[in-house]
Amino acid sequence: MRPPRRSALSLPPLVPYGAGGLEVEGDYDGVEFADLDLRDQDGSGARFLDCALRRCALDEAVLGNARFIDSVLDGVHGVGTDLSGAGLRDVELTDARLGGAQAHGGAWERVVVRGGKIDYLNLRRATLKDVTFEDCMLVEADFGGAKLERVSFAGCTVRRVDFTAARLADVDLRDVAELDVARGFDALSGAVISPSQLLDLAPAFAAQLGIRVERSEMEGEGGG
Repeated sequence: MRPPRRSALSLPPLVPYGAGGLEVEGDYDGVEFADLDLRDQDGSGARFLDCALRRCALDEAVLGNARFIDSVLDGVHGVGTDLSGAGLRDVELTDARLGGAQAHGGAWERVVVRGGKIDYLNLRRATLKDVTFEDCMLVEADFGGAKLERVSFAGCTVRRVDFTAARLADVDLRDVAELDVARGFDALSGAVISPSQLLDLAPAFAAQLGIRVERSEMEGEGGG
């Protein structure tokens, strides 16, 4: 297994963001967005370099095709955030509380997702390279058709995840606290799991292969 590579993220002194909403294709360099209500804002195509978004509300915010580079998103929260096609490189996403975030078709590289809870994260057809999920909860995340290379899930709770048609390489699931795969078992050939996880997933693997698992008559008599 090749572990995800990480960058040493260090932000320069930041300038507080002034009044006003996000701008389409805006260019933000060394800016701190703290405790702001960015709900329904349109920052599609914007570029965030050496920025920090802290405790901002992102409900229905439009950040499609935006680029986050050498930036921190800390404590952001919201429902329906649009990150479709967005590029994240050398980014830390910490203690996020997001629901129904649309990140399909995006490109994440050297990203750390630490803590928090993300429900219904849509990463279909996205590319994830050198991505680390740590101690976070992912509920019904959709990696359908995505490409995952050097991705790990350490201490995470992963429930009802979908790997349908995903392409996995060096994906480490051994340290997942709770692993529940809903679909896409056949795509797990590029992942590594622990022996105990194999036992937990055995019924699902058998069902995927069309194998019926039943007690024999002799086992039934012995159990009596």
